[in-house]
Amino acid sequence: MDVYLFAGLLATAAAAAAIGGYVLVVRGALTLDLGIGRRVRPLGPITRAIAAPRDTVFDVIAGPYLGRTPRAMHDKLRVLERGSDMVLAAHFGGGRLTTTAVETVRFERPHRISFRVVRGPVPQLLETYELREVPEGTEFVYSGELGTDLWRLGQWWADIVARPWERAVAQSLDAIRAEAERRAARRASEPTR
Repeated sequence: MDVYLFAGLLATAAAAAAIGGYVLVVRGALTLDLGIGRRVRPLGPITRAIAAPRDTVFDVIAGPYLGRTPRAMHDKLRVLERGSDMVLAAHFGGGRLTTTAVETVRFERPHRISFRVVRGPVPQLLETYELREVPEGTEFVYSGELGTDLWRLGQWWADIVARPWERAVAQSLDAIRAEAERRAARRASEPTR
C-alpha cells in the first residue's frame, strides 16, 4: 500500500473518531470523567421574582417529577425512577444534536430542589433551586457548578456547555414563573367558601 494513501486513511479514521467522540460527548452518551485536571466553573446565579406563594412554585417544579409528567413535556423529561423525595430523570435539550443529561433530583419541601448529573456532557454538574418567601411571593434563585477535566481543554468545554445550559435554565425559570403566577391568580379569583 502506498504510504501516502495509508497516511490519508489513518488521518481520515482519526478525524472520524474525533468527530464521533465529540458527537457522543455533546449528546451526553459518553461522559468523560477522568478526574485529571478538574476545573469547576460556577453557574448562575439566575434570580426571578415570582408573584406566587412558595408552595405553589414548588408544586409547579416538582409536579412533573413526583407526579405524572404532562404529555407536553415528554420530549424534554422522562422520569426513570421515582421516590417520595428524589427521582432519577433524563432531561433532553439542545439544538441540532439532542443532549441527554441523566440527573438525580432531590426535593426538600418547600425551599430547595437539587440536581446532580449522573450522565451528561460534563462529568460534574450540581444545581440548586432555592425558593425564598418574600412579601411579593417567592424569590427564586438558581445556582450551580459545572466541573470538567483536562485543565484548559476542559475549561474551554465548560464555557461551551455553560452558555446554552444557563440559557435553557433561564427559559425554564420563565415558564415556571408564568405557570406559578397563573395558578396563583386562578386561586385568588376563586370564591371563598
